[in-house]
Amino acid sequence: MPDATPLVSDQEIDPCQEFLAATGVAGWRREPLAGDASGRRYERLWGPEGRTAILMDAQAEPDSVAPFLSIGQHLLSLDLCAPKVLARDGGLLLIEDLGFSHMAGWLDRQPDDTRLLYGVAVDVLGRLQPAPPPEGLVALTPLRAAGMIAPLWEHYAPDTDPRLAAEVTGRLREVLEVHAGTPSVLALRDYHAENLVWRPEREGTDRLGLLDFQDALLAPPEYDLASLLRDARRDTGDELRTAMMRRFAEATGREDAQVTAAAAVLGLQRNLRILGIFARLAHERGKPGYLALMPRVHAHIRADLEHPALSPMADLIGRAVPPPEVRS
Repeated sequence: MPDATPLVSDQEIDPCQEFLAATGVAGWRREPLAGDASGRRYERLWGPEGRTAILMDAQAEPDSVAPFLSIGQHLLSLDLCAPKVLARDGGLLLIEDLGFSHMAGWLDRQPDDTRLLYGVAVDVLGRLQPAPPPEGLVALTPLRAAGMIAPLWEHYAPDTDPRLAAEVTGRLREVLEVHAGTPSVLALRDYHAENLVWRPEREGTDRLGLLDFQDALLAPPEYDLASLLRDARRDTGDELRTAMMRRFAEATGREDAQVTAAAAVLGLQRNLRILGIFARLAHERGKPGYLALMPRVHAHIRADLEHPALSPMADLIGRAVPPPEVRS
């Protein structure tokens, strides 16, 4: 789980206090947790005998609550580990605390467990994908996916010739059509090591707690795999990625070549978009820490362009998307 920041002062005006009082946990100690790129806030609540719960404050993003509830219920129905909702009042939710260590933090301390944890993360995808997806999900068609890289041109590479930007977008749509053209499974979308809680005392896929799935999509099967293995915040070696893609292929009954091509194309799409989102967060929302992540994201792009499915785009991307260190 995210690191803690200083406690909220009892003297501050707190709109959450009435909600907490109604749930019976008003006297529990509150520990704010580090935030992410969203407007949601989280606090861990500490009660008697070491009991804990999480306060999720989504008042700034009320539209995210309904999908969080529906996707969470879907995951629970599949015997996957999503947090149970203990109480709710509008955009305020009291939810189950799945654990204290996300996958990234655990691996920082126990790097020898890397293959184990990533294997369980792939097994979760293998369990998730055969189930019929919930209704009402936005479908990540090639047209939509290619259009989603628009923040790249607006925030990261605004000086790119519009004709060149349009060519990149069009070519990306074409390779998505060929290699990742069918949105058919539930994708949790931000499926990466800081959104996965490691629970070593459990067994099977229950060892992995799932968080931050309110933006779920109907997507090609390899979408979450690309998110996991081309993580903006963590490096994964070639040997690990190869092993995990093979494991995914075996779990889903797909061909190895199909998986690697789709993962490369979807990884490119994700990371082109992420460059734009990180630039916006850094420059418009005062979060300069995202600048430090850009070199890794750009390196992911270069690595995926080495796949034969994307080699025709390598020169085009090279001209349109400069490395972070040479941006004007």
